[in-house]
Amino acid sequence: MRFSVLIPARLASTRLPGKPLADIAGKPMVVRVAERAAASGAAQVVVAADDAAIVQACTAHGVHAILTRTDHASGSDRLAQACELLGLEGGDVVVNVQGDEPLIDPALVRRCAELLVERPDCVMSTAAHPITEVAEYLNPNVVKVVLDAAGRALYFTRAPIPWWRDGHARGVTAMPRPAPLRHLGLYGYRAGFLRRFPSLEPAPLEQCEALEQLRVLWHGERIAVHVAPHGPGPGVDTPEDLERVRALFAAIR
Repeated sequence: MRFSVLIPARLASTRLPGKPLADIAGKPMVVRVAERAAASGAAQVVVAADDAAIVQACTAHGVHAILTRTDHASGSDRLAQACELLGLEGGDVVVNVQGDEPLIDPALVRRCAELLVERPDCVMSTAAHPITEVAEYLNPNVVKVVLDAAGRALYFTRAPIPWWRDGHARGVTAMPRPAPLRHLGLYGYRAGFLRRFPSLEPAPLEQCEALEQLRVLWHGERIAVHVAPHGPGPGVDTPEDLERVRALFAAIR
């Protein structure tokens, strides 16, 4: 199976300026992400950057990087341009790995690619894992997904779902059944659909929930979901996250 990994990298970050270039055990974070992604067996791993400094840092460490426009509204828009620059189209399989996931599991990346190949009825694939903590279930920053019988996404939301009928009366002290699923921000695409995605009208539900993947469902397309047994390693959104990941890298060196 042949697939490509694309890593969108934007230099500006409100909570952690210059995040892609943050040092982790002697290498920029985006390079650490690319190294993990390469272990998935991808045919190519390419960083889609919005700044020449990111391209230069990647090149210095032997990572393929391309420069994309600075005005993209989302990572998907950036990857659509990357597909054009790389000549990817039609049924070519692309996995989008976020540039702030230096501990991403290579096997999970590969599974997203495999799932898309196995599911010709879907234009995208993604991953989720069971939620075990009530606080996580209630947290609006934790995106949930519910599936149909064939393992396709029915809906993504920041709200706690599924929700049992008497949930409010009983109080949320335990998890509902079936177990709620946390959505992971890892996506497989058919390149032809990814190139078409920016031209699709944004969905009202997407704007309400601030979840771009709802545009796909709103336009009648399907997303296959792999349910992993557990969550991935921590990502990096804040300076505190960065220190946590640095400590983890130091512990395994």
